[in-house]
Amino acid sequence: MASIFTKIINREIPGHIVHEDDRHIAILDINPNTKGHTLCIPKEEVDRIFDLSEEAYLDLMAFSRTVAIALEKAVPCERIGVSVIGLEVPHVHVHLLPLQSMEDARFINKASLTSDDFKQLIQDIKAHLA
Repeated sequence: MASIFTKIINREIPGHIVHEDDRHIAILDINPNTKGHTLCIPKEEVDRIFDLSEEAYLDLMAFSRTVAIALEKAVPCERIGVSVIGLEVPHVHVHLLPLQSMEDARFINKASLTSDDFKQLIQDIKAHLA
């Protein structure tokens, strides 16, 4: 069965798409830890990050870096944190987290964003993509 991310990639369900290329997609997390919490996902549905080929892994990290640089310019924060956990959805994804403190990286507190907030974030991040 296709993962929720594959369904977003295939446009079967909506997603807040920030950036996309032929091998990856970046979407805003719908239950974000912080404003700007973004997921970078390979379009190839693979469950575990280290099951990606070395080339696919390095491509995902390069894609994530591009998104992170734009995200840090778009959302005021101390830095962008990176996390790969992989338990909640069986499809590799990299969490990019705008951080003010370590509390923002704990996946306990959640930010509340409106539909307009999501739309504005997409515009702000896209404006900073090279």
